[in-house]
Amino acid sequence: MAAGGLAGLLPAQTQLEYALLDADTPQEKENLVYQYLKKMDSRERDLTVPELGRDLQWLNTEGPISLHKDLCGKVVVLDFFTYCCINCLHLLPDLHALEHQYSDKDGLIIVGVHSAKFPNEKVLDNIKSAVLRYNIVHPVVNDADATLWHELEVSCWPTLVILGPRGNMLFSLVGEGHREKLVLFTSITLKFYKERGQIKDNNVGIKLYRDSLPPSPLLFPGKVTVDNSGERLVIADTGHHRILVTQKNGQILHTIGGPNSGRRDGRFSEAAFNSPQGIAVKNNVIYVADTENHLIRKIDLELEMVTTVAGIGIQGVDKEGGAKGEEQPISSPWDVVFGNSISGTQEDDVLWIAMAGTHQVWALMLEGGKLPKGSDLKKGVCLRFAGSGNEENRNNAYPHKAGFAQPSGLSLASEEPWNCLFVADSESSTVRTISLKDGAVKHLVGGERDPLNLFAFGDVDGAGINAKLQHPLGVTWDKKRKLLYVADSYNHKVKVVDPKMKNCATLAGTGEASNIIGSSFSQSTFNEPGGLCVEENGRLMYVADTNNHQIKVLDLDTKILSMALPILNPEACDVPDNLPVQKDKITNLPKLPKSAPNVQLPSLTVAPGQTIQFLLKLTLPPDSKLNEEAPNSWFITAEDNTWLLQGQCLSGEIKDVSCQTIIPFQLPRSHLSAEAILAVKACLYYCSKGSSACMMKGISFSQPLQIASTNQGSLTQVELIHTFLTN
Repeated sequence: MAAGGLAGLLPAQTQLEYALLDADTPQEKENLVYQYLKKMDSRERDLTVPELGRDLQWLNTEGPISLHKDLCGKVVVLDFFTYCCINCLHLLPDLHALEHQYSDKDGLIIVGVHSAKFPNEKVLDNIKSAVLRYNIVHPVVNDADATLWHELEVSCWPTLVILGPRGNMLFSLVGEGHREKLVLFTSITLKFYKERGQIKDNNVGIKLYRDSLPPSPLLFPGKVTVDNSGERLVIADTGHHRILVTQKNGQILHTIGGPNSGRRDGRFSEAAFNSPQGIAVKNNVIYVADTENHLIRKIDLELEMVTTVAGIGIQGVDKEGGAKGEEQPISSPWDVVFGNSISGTQEDDVLWIAMAGTHQVWALMLEGGKLPKGSDLKKGVCLRFAGSGNEENRNNAYPHKAGFAQPSGLSLASEEPWNCLFVADSESSTVRTISLKDGAVKHLVGGERDPLNLFAFGDVDGAGINAKLQHPLGVTWDKKRKLLYVADSYNHKVKVVDPKMKNCATLAGTGEASNIIGSSFSQSTFNEPGGLCVEENGRLMYVADTNNHQIKVLDLDTKILSMALPILNPEACDVPDNLPVQKDKITNLPKLPKSAPNVQLPSLTVAPGQTIQFLLKLTLPPDSKLNEEAPNSWFITAEDNTWLLQGQCLSGEIKDVSCQTIIPFQLPRSHLSAEAILAVKACLYYCSKGSSACMMKGISFSQPLQIASTNQGSLTQVELIHTFLTN
């Protein structure tokens, strides 16, 4: 039995820790650890870890693993973690480095013991998403009831426990920042037990969950923002380690970085990011919170260049700052937003940063200026603005004395009477405000009064402290309605807050983690949405629905969740977005068979710049199946109105007829006539299941357009439905 849990290790390991402080050379340190292991190994009775329950759920394995049978003869590192915790995320690079150095053939196995803080984190599917998102490649067990945590008397996240080949406890490391000790303890333990012939080189049944997943246009998008024109979206495609700039119909204009993680400045094709999150865009400049690189990056869309403006690429521990940006270490920036200094002459001369890793809000001076309760600062300086660095839910009139708990989302309301930053403070499950007049930090909704209680979460609509959230990751200000929207991530909802009355209510989502696009906000569902934004005119909201790998579009006027934004690759499009339509491109489109029916659609009144979303739903004859090897496709023509096609994606693949194909079309801003006809056509190849006969069939839909100068709304959907008949 693990008598006294980890406390049983304390006397001997404390002596070792003090001795290591006095050791001068690596050899001395190795000898000290070796002598410690001799002492621990010769104990009359091992401090052993109890067996994990056989009914627990495992990830990245072929089945359940027994600590005392399957891992007998291995040195095991148990990582007690919960996936919301920034300190746990900071530990992952240390574990990756260890896995790179030693494999199970060498006798080392790392096991993640997921011990949830939030109820949402007990759900296996949510842990699966986290395992993928953070590229965890070792076995993970869902200890939802924290059984092993309590047996060993673990007290905080993260905690590492190193076991010998008999399941005997040897070391524990609490918190982050112990890479040197972790490698030292593990390497000497492997050496010690190899010399005694107790290490086995057998393989453990590893089966990575990520290998079973289909490709997806987006992978765990963390944040989304829209430019002032409302015409371009910027998406942090976090899991693909890239930034996408798209038209509002989803057509990609720029791909920057990805698909693999890295840290590289330069042209778009060579730049690299590592799990980017927050983004801020102004004109042709984008700032990026490059979270796992611990950097702030700048993207220049005109020069097509990426540069680093803050951070040194290594996790910082400095909680004050004040150095020039590119010389200032920072820690896990999670969001960024433009703001104004109180003395500057230029607009947007400050970049506010949610510094999740140090539980603070920082500022990067884009121009010289002054911050509330601060002195004059030079251009390029990066420093702490609010937060002591202690992980707390502490409000205070003095910004440096306030405490945050993993701030993960920022939004600015510069107008009176607000003139503040809104902060999604994820680990305290609150939304807070920081005054941009005097820096005072105040509570808005969620949490509770005790600044040290970070467990006051729930899903309750209400006012102020009576409202409850669960790990909110994003906020966005609606200038038109004077309302704040919150990505209440672990409740799988979007909530709306009236900052004047401090009322918080559910706007969209049912609380269920799924992916339903319903007829209304209340029937639609999300899965851990991480970010959101509202276009300048207040009509559309875009939500980064992270675990559904989508950007969802909500119409705030009609209260309809209209679609998941289709992401269209430029290489799949026949027309460059900055060139007139080329005749040879049109002639390359497929020709429909003469027997193809032509469906006349009712006339549609639209406005310049408006997006039409064609929803194509085709049904094959009974006992037929699509020939997936053939070029099944849709395409758009406009014989006498080729000006309509400028900058459009003219064709695309039809991969599956069991679900509808979304075809976006955005009308040009300038129109050459008030009437036009657009044709949407489809060409399918399908085979009869009972014979070898294969058919090519086509369908054409003619859509007359009346182009009005008045605004008709930003999005219109048109259903294109057809059933092919048996010959």
